[in-house]
Amino acid sequence: MPGKIADYLRTTELEPAERTALDQGVAVRRGQGYTLRVTAVPAVHRQLLARCQPLDGGHGVPAVPAQCKARCEYEHRVSTLTP
Repeated sequence: MPGKIADYLRTTELEPAERTALDQGVAVRRGQGYTLRVTAVPAVHRQLLARCQPLDGGHGVPAVPAQCKARCEYEHRVSTLTP
């Protein structure tokens, strides 16, 4: 998962399984940012992705292009997982 997504999720309330997966992730440096390698079942990844929806803006909150791109990248990665 992109680092911008991980940073956002760390500031939100998560279910115990989601928090555990996030806490056990391994950070890997990539260019200016990082990627968090999270080992979890696809259902947990889909739950985490659902919690990232506010990054796309809406409800009077402006969208930050870098966060939107990170969420889209994560969505693409999650969509390739088998159910």
